[in-house]
Amino acid sequence: MENNKISVGLDIGTTKIVAMIGRKNEYGKAEILGIGKSKSLGVHRGVVNNITQTIQSIQQAVQEAEAEAGLKIEDVTVGIAGQHIRSLQHSDYITRANSELVIDEDDIDRLINQVHKLVMLPGEEIIHVLPQEYKIDGQPEIKEPIGMYGGRLEANFHVVVGQVSSIRNIGRCVKSSGLELEGITLEPLASANAVLSQEEKEAGVALIDIGGGTTDLAVFKDGIIRHTAVIPFGGNVVTEDIKEGCSIIEKQAELLKVKFGSAWPGENKDNEIVSIPGLRGREPKEITLKNLSKIIHARVVEIIEQVYVEIKNYGHEEQKKKLIAGIVLTGGGSQLKHLKQLVEYITGMDTRIGYPNEHLAGNSDDEIASPLYATAVGLVMDGLKRQERKRVEKEVEEMELAMEEHSEEPISQEEEPVQPPKKERKSFLDKLTERVKDFLDNAE
Repeated sequence: MENNKISVGLDIGTTKIVAMIGRKNEYGKAEILGIGKSKSLGVHRGVVNNITQTIQSIQQAVQEAEAEAGLKIEDVTVGIAGQHIRSLQHSDYITRANSELVIDEDDIDRLINQVHKLVMLPGEEIIHVLPQEYKIDGQPEIKEPIGMYGGRLEANFHVVVGQVSSIRNIGRCVKSSGLELEGITLEPLASANAVLSQEEKEAGVALIDIGGGTTDLAVFKDGIIRHTAVIPFGGNVVTEDIKEGCSIIEKQAELLKVKFGSAWPGENKDNEIVSIPGLRGREPKEITLKNLSKIIHARVVEIIEQVYVEIKNYGHEEQKKKLIAGIVLTGGGSQLKHLKQLVEYITGMDTRIGYPNEHLAGNSDDEIASPLYATAVGLVMDGLKRQERKRVEKEVEEMELAMEEHSEEPISQEEEPVQPPKKERKSFLDKLTERVKDFLDNAE
């Protein structure tokens, strides 16, 4: 099998690192060939804080995936999240020199590049500039301005901002693990691609990805991403609370949470008790499940309320911006019992658990379709899309070369400047990836 047909997603999380190898099958669905995961050491709240440990964890996950797929991994698409990610709304405009020509790619690039000149806090950089809708000469709600006439082109943008050093550190870990950085993607976007249907994105939906260290939010409406946020709490703080509240060790707290935990205290009878072995010769501890769910409930409510504030910041309460499809929960933290009911109770919005099977091949393992792997599946899909684009670009280039060879010499020299616009616009993440790569190459 050709190596250029496969794509590898690398989800560097706070709790686990997942490497996933996939390819497109003949029906255009993603078929997962191998998966490897390792305990993530050296990542805190989505941000790398120990490079050596992170490299070891990446290598372990990658080796496991390679062994299962029987392939060697070279390039990976990696996700970025973490508490340093924030987003803002911004509108900007350009005045076109010649309003008798139709608006083309270059005008949009000029407009987007202008947004890139926004002044950020020290150490921050713009990661994503996502146009929402355009206005031409004051005419609002234009989805696709290319090909239209007008003098003043303006747009509302959703701008995602992050810390450069954190992104470079991730790049560094990937490179030092002996891998090439094929692409960088915002994790909430990757998870959204894996679990949401196009209809939901049109109707309006909030994706909440509850990870170990962070909870990511992505809001879609009319098929466009409208808001992103990263809340620096996740499943790990719940485990911490259980550990503190019951005076037990972390491993036991995690097990309690997964096996017996519930987000709804009313569910448990007063007499349900779990006995936990004491440390080295000490008495075992008895914990009532009611107390356990009270601890979990308190913390989960806090996380959901923060997410709900962000959903309101987007403007969910305005009629035009209403999220008709409600909320989709994914990530490892979404597997908590009765979480769906609790979220519906707090937000009053329809809620479902999101499994990343939207674009997976039918014969996929059930394990892969778990909310735990939503981000990894999304990153694989992203990598596959990126390869598709590269293939198309290559074909266009080859056609252009062939055409140049056929035409006579003098004309081809004059024609040259006209050709570049045929190529597809690079997305910001591609540019960001290139910048991170350049930086790493020069820093060696």
